[in-house]
Parts: sequence; structure tokens; C-alpha cells
Amino acid sequence: MLYDDIADPDSTSPAELRAEYVSELAEVVETHGVDSVADETGVDRETVAALTESDADAADGITLEEAAAVAALADETPDADAIVAEVRDNLLMGMTTAVLDVDTIAADIDADMDGKQVHQKVEGRAPMTLAEYATLHHFIASRQR
Repeated sequence: MLYDDIADPDSTSPAELRAEYVSELAEVVETHGVDSVADETGVDRETVAALTESDADAADGITLEEAAAVAALADETPDADAIVAEVRDNLLMGMTTAVLDVDTIAADIDADMDGKQVHQKVEGRAPMTLAEYATLHHFIASRQR
């Protein structure tokens, strides 16, 4: 799920991680239905419907908060706020463990973000897409050795 550690970052890529997240969210949508998920989460119906597409790129615009709201509908899953808090804690703890700063991350990831943007996204002061999260999560996990 979104907040789980990446056991072996060398065996996956950010794109594969993002596809895994989308797949897990798609299962929730398939279980509950597009309209029900949209109603219960407040996430735009088109965004929810995009999660059911077979291509993870279809859900590129979904934010971490929206993904957490959808994920929270699964059985035995924390609420959306707890999921987002856990994700942010994991990112920050991973940065500490790997001795990474936001400028190093921004310079080394394949994304169009500078250090300030990475900082704002990790702390929740700027929206983070699921694709950005997968990129950051994977990079940080790959540096924790």
C-alpha cells in the first residue's frame, strides 16, 4: 500500500511502483464502484474512473491526498489523514536515515523539481502527485543502505 516500505528498491522502478499504487487503488474502486468512491471521498469522478484504466499514466494527476482517501476505503486500512501522515513520516525518516537533503534529491531524481519544491511536497505544503510520490519514495528507499 502507499505507506509501506519498499523492501527491495533495486528490483523495481518508480514507474513500476506507481503502477502498483494505481493497481491497489483500482481494486478499491472496483470493489466499491466509481460513483460510490467519488461520493465517499470527494475525489472527482473522472479522477476515480481514471484509476480503473489499465494504464497507470491515466491516473497521473491524482494527488497523494486523493489516493489516500481512496485507499482508506479498503478494509482494515487507516483513515486518509493517517495514511498521508504515515507517508510523509516515512519520507522524512528515510531522508534522515539515508542522510539526504532536498537539494540532493532534486538533483538526482528524474523529475522537474528543485529542492524547494521537493521540500514543500514532502512536508505537505504543496500538492504531490502519485507519480511524484513514487519517484521520491523509490529514490529515498534506494539510498537507505
